[in-house]
Amino acid sequence: MRKNIQLSTQNVFAVATTSAMLILILAFLPSCNDAKPEDTKDVAIEHNEAKFDNAKEDDAKFLVSAAEINLEEIQLGKLAQSNSAHADVKELGRMMVAEHTRAQSDLQALADKKQISLPLTLTENGQEANDKLMGKKGKDFDKEYCDMTVSGHKNAINKFEKASTDASDPEVREWATSMLPALRTHLDHAIACKDKCDKM
Repeated sequence: MRKNIQLSTQNVFAVATTSAMLILILAFLPSCNDAKPEDTKDVAIEHNEAKFDNAKEDDAKFLVSAAEINLEEIQLGKLAQSNSAHADVKELGRMMVAEHTRAQSDLQALADKKQISLPLTLTENGQEANDKLMGKKGKDFDKEYCDMTVSGHKNAINKFEKASTDASDPEVREWATSMLPALRTHLDHAIACKDKCDKM
């Protein structure tokens, strides 16, 4: 009888210890609500990978990247219009919002036609750029914005030049080619704006 009581006590102790350990583990695990939201770019790429073979998948990746560029330029352009005190920076921001909004509309129509998924909101990279600019004021903001616009457009031009020759879909190649003159004009404006800001 005493042995049975001892065994029961040991069982109760073991269950209590295990329960306490589980509670501690669960307390330190992040909840589902705390999980970082998935990058909208990654979501679009995953959807496209499930739909397409290699050649069309590469075209889809380019269009996803183009959407990421447009969404970032639109958001940063809005910031430039509201946060800059410099007329040239405000004008550059206005141009970026107007022209990349138009480009995004054309891109979405092309993507819909090709059944390609695009990110519809800022990607992680775009959000990081936005957050970086949000912390700047005055001349620091103007210089940072111009630097970002110059480097962003150099990067965009490289991607669009490659797609204009390498994309497998002729309509994707044609769209990439049609965008290059505007992107080069944006780069010229951004460089001119950067030069003025660097002299301030």
